[in-house]
Amino acid sequence: MLDFIRIACAVPAVKVGDVEGNTRDICEYIKKADEAKADIVVFPELSMTGYTCQDLFFQDSLWQAVKVGLRQIVDCSAGCPGLTVLVGLPVYLGVNLYNCAAVICGGKVRGLVPKTFVPNYGEFYEKRWFTSAENVKDDFIDLSLFGMEGVASFDNTQVFQIGEGTLIGVEICEDMWTPLPPSSALAMRGAEVILNLSASDEVIGKRKLRSDMLKRQSAACNCIYAYCSAGSTESTQDMVFSGHSAIAENGAILKENTKQLDTDYMIVQDCDLGAIRQERRKNKSFADSGRVYDRITNAKIMQWDAAPLRSDGSMYPVKKDPFVLSAEQCLEAFAIQVEGLKQRLSLLNAKPVIGISGGLDSTLALLVAVEAVRQLGRPVSDVHGITMPCFGTSDRTYQNAWELMKKLGITAKEIKIGQAVKQHFADIGHDETVHNGTYENAQARERTQVLMDYAGMVGGIVVGTGDLSELALGWCTYNGDHMSMYAVNASVPKTMIPGIIGAVADTYFADVKAVLQDVVDTPISPELLPPDESGKIAQVTEDLVGPYALHDFFLFHLFSHGFTPAKIYTLACRAFAGEYDAETIKKWLKVFYRRFFTQQFKRNCVPDGVKVGKVGLSPRGDWRMPSDASANLWLNEVDSL
Repeated sequence: MLDFIRIACAVPAVKVGDVEGNTRDICEYIKKADEAKADIVVFPELSMTGYTCQDLFFQDSLWQAVKVGLRQIVDCSAGCPGLTVLVGLPVYLGVNLYNCAAVICGGKVRGLVPKTFVPNYGEFYEKRWFTSAENVKDDFIDLSLFGMEGVASFDNTQVFQIGEGTLIGVEICEDMWTPLPPSSALAMRGAEVILNLSASDEVIGKRKLRSDMLKRQSAACNCIYAYCSAGSTESTQDMVFSGHSAIAENGAILKENTKQLDTDYMIVQDCDLGAIRQERRKNKSFADSGRVYDRITNAKIMQWDAAPLRSDGSMYPVKKDPFVLSAEQCLEAFAIQVEGLKQRLSLLNAKPVIGISGGLDSTLALLVAVEAVRQLGRPVSDVHGITMPCFGTSDRTYQNAWELMKKLGITAKEIKIGQAVKQHFADIGHDETVHNGTYENAQARERTQVLMDYAGMVGGIVVGTGDLSELALGWCTYNGDHMSMYAVNASVPKTMIPGIIGAVADTYFADVKAVLQDVVDTPISPELLPPDESGKIAQVTEDLVGPYALHDFFLFHLFSHGFTPAKIYTLACRAFAGEYDAETIKKWLKVFYRRFFTQQFKRNCVPDGVKVGKVGLSPRGDWRMPSDASANLWLNEVDSL
């Protein structure tokens, strides 16, 4: 089950007061949304009449036309059983007129939601015509008022169930702009999708403000939030209306119309209900918030026999590099790393000691250490870099390591470990021509021993260089490069590191920009096996454990959303189409799960290290798992794909 929902926001070219023409246009967009296999289509506030009717709202002719038009829209929906329609209309109930959203599905009005907050300030004058939902005395309305049979709910606190258990809530325009939006309470009632029918005028800077509010409210409510605003064909007597539509998911805008002033268009977007549900499970403050509001204790859910959701997620934007950041974000990540190391160095009055290999990870750790001592007001020579060439060291990485250390001005030292490792082989009786795990791990552990003992000699701490991706796969030597006294890259995935290095090269380290670029361009390798005959790297990590782009993708969705292997596989096939075929993705997905489970023992005893992004695997923070947990459930599902 992929748990996607497809939402359409439709903005017809409304004609103010022309209910008959507006109804025709609404029905046409309903058919278009159904053809697009949308599960929900939402129209703007008062879309049947136009928002700017002013005193025409008091005209009985307009009200009679609304009743006829609503029946036509309901009849239209009968031919689209998989689609839930939300349309804006004025509703007379007794002597009061309410600004409402009609929830329609399968040829029936399932409920009417009156607007809660009726603005009466600045350019808005709604209280002249409309009454707040807080004045409603009865929670149900007799549909004979519209010439239809039955009753429907008439309540601003109701939640509607569609599909096979998806809950939606509705608010109208101003409701979102208040200190306590109804959508917050609706989310506490269980609404996973909030739909806002709006009529928002356009003034300088307001589009960005709306987008920011949508992101904020969708993040605070851990929900999907679809916003559809009246278009630019509303009356321009005193205002211009934006026609701004946007669909947000948990703090991010997934899609919005591109024109600042727009009308007569529809946007359609898949949204991930699975991600929302997982976020709510993990966010305990979300559940705790429910106990704050008395009004949600007796949640009312309107249900009917509805068709299953139709979205297959094919319109959902799947980013194949979820850890790749903008330059600004890269600098922010680097600043966090630097601050973490600064605190540790200052507290211990210690010097950073780093093993410099000429590879990505140690280069980033070196840059962090250099900037940390600079900010502490210490000489750069306080940073001790040690290169420890051995059997697998290539000329390229060796030269890059030395060039970096010299140009940065740190205290640099070379300690060859080949003889020590050979002596160790002799001591334990290992044949050095056998290039197995013992051959490789002995080098990593010897390097760690050298760093630890050297740090003790100079009053330093060993700064770890290993990254999050290696930790996820267990691609590190236990009690070798796995160990340090402070691990600055512990929550930085491999695919994020080139971007950080590139950003800080421009900002802090222009003098070594060329060598930093060559480090980024060098194939990733632990360099524990001898180079080829030309002295080039023979052991390429991604040939052995798989592409880091795939593994970081798998890790992100496993950690952030708790997705099943089937869903991660489906998303990966879409994201990497044309780059990796389905069988290749399946192969490395199985490797990922197998290694992720079997290597937990390494993560359960990792050193301290600052958290940089959303994903972290420290057992003291984000990820707790028994080292002996079984992977069979996940591996069997991969096999079935």
